[in-house]
Amino acid sequence: MKLLIILALLGGGGFTGYQYYAKKKAKDARPTYREETVVRGNIDRTVLATGGVLPQNRLEIKPPIAGRIEQVLAREGDKVKKGQIIGWMSSTERAALLDSARAKGAAELKRWEDMYRPTPILAPIDGTVILRSVEAGQTFTATDAFLVLSDRLTVKAKVDETDLAQIKLGQPAKIILDAYPSEPIEGRVDKLAYEAVTTSNVTTYTTDVIPLKTPDFMRSGMTANVTFYAESHKGVLLVSTEAIQSDSDKIMVLVPSADPHAPPVERLVKTGLTDGKQTEITEGLKEGETILIKDITLASPDAKASNPFMPMGGRPKTGGGSGKGR
Repeated sequence: MKLLIILALLGGGGFTGYQYYAKKKAKDARPTYREETVVRGNIDRTVLATGGVLPQNRLEIKPPIAGRIEQVLAREGDKVKKGQIIGWMSSTERAALLDSARAKGAAELKRWEDMYRPTPILAPIDGTVILRSVEAGQTFTATDAFLVLSDRLTVKAKVDETDLAQIKLGQPAKIILDAYPSEPIEGRVDKLAYEAVTTSNVTTYTTDVIPLKTPDFMRSGMTANVTFYAESHKGVLLVSTEAIQSDSDKIMVLVPSADPHAPPVERLVKTGLTDGKQTEITEGLKEGETILIKDITLASPDAKASNPFMPMGGRPKTGGGSGKGR
């Protein structure tokens, strides 16, 4: 009985000693910090949306009469002006006369060509040829499209209803095409839809974004990602967002103490815009000041607590096995 009491006391003393050792080790382990300098720069609050490139106005050019195309003077991608001749055509009657004259010889053909001039096809608007559906020599009716023009390309972006309040007409935006991710295109908001589109319980509003300058590589049907600049602040003080700490209604950052051996000091600040990575500081810091950001150390999943009262080599063996693996 006395032996059991002695063993129990020794065990309790060992556990108490281990607790003291663990607490002392945790107390001695000081957190580490990295320094960051308060800088001055620009920050934006943005809204992101996806969409597609489509003609703002799509116009099919149809010949005034049925007949045959004699010449096409525009290709897909060409810019044309209103009133520009983009093709020549012959009526059904003229085409028949020329075919008959051609069989009689070059002189007869020229005589009829001079007598009956072809009909010009004119561009009705300034725009870009986005589709050419006929070639010289083809016959067509008055309902067939000769060319398709677009006055300009626009991006139809789908803006989530929760972000719609931040989108305004004339607002600047940046367009990134999936096909040309390294070629940003500056644009502006031209139109906001009043009717919502709901897909899979997600409600969006179609927003038209017009490029300030349409690049040659932009094509109808391309997928686009649009960044809307809801608010922009220029030349303001910025720090990393991870440096911002909050406690109840207080917002603060850590700054070095005057005593190099003392822990960091909390400094109350006021914040402005944030883009997730950086945050604007409106009060409490100056440009060039140093702040501290606490490093986050994740414990290794393989790490095990060390108990100075455990035998060397880990836990004592139990059972009568040899200890070899199966």
